[in-house]
Amino acid sequence: MKTEQVGQRIRTYMDRQQITLEKLSTLTGLDEKFLSTVIDDHVYPSLGPLVKIARALNVRLGTFLDDQISTDPVVVRHQGKQEELNMLRGKGKPVALKYYSLGTGKSDRHMEPFYVELLPEPDKEKDLSSHEGEEFFVVHAGQIEVIYGTETHVLNPGDSIYYNSIVPHCVSCKGTSPAAIYATIYVPR
Repeated sequence: MKTEQVGQRIRTYMDRQQITLEKLSTLTGLDEKFLSTVIDDHVYPSLGPLVKIARALNVRLGTFLDDQISTDPVVVRHQGKQEELNMLRGKGKPVALKYYSLGTGKSDRHMEPFYVELLPEPDKEKDLSSHEGEEFFVVHAGQIEVIYGTETHVLNPGDSIYYNSIVPHCVSCKGTSPAAIYATIYVPR
């Protein structure tokens, strides 16, 4: 799915529920200008805001990523995974994260599994985000830095971390080489 379709889907659910940008801002606690950028300009700084938008619209996060229905089990071959969502550093700036959904088609899922490529961002200030739920990931390649509250952890291939997403956190590439993780996000509905 192309990134611009995520903004279109958010707009579709807003229209169906007759929710204005101002109301969505109130429901999510996110700034109207930021929401407009997400919806109209297709800029996504992290999954945290998308989780808040999904909760406000009473849909699962995956609703923005896929709308296909399939039967169990969903099998995604390594060479068959498709880039579904790019998190941009900002409007007109390069991609920071590339998300590949590993649950596409399973419309009754309760978790959001992803393969995520993290690109180096040496001079970027770390923005912490928080949302309801839990996250678990295993580092597949490279080094990952996780800021969790006041703690900072550096993880290497094979290392994993599991945490409550309500605590302000930031996951980023450490160093100058790209990194990759397998991640699962659980957001209660």
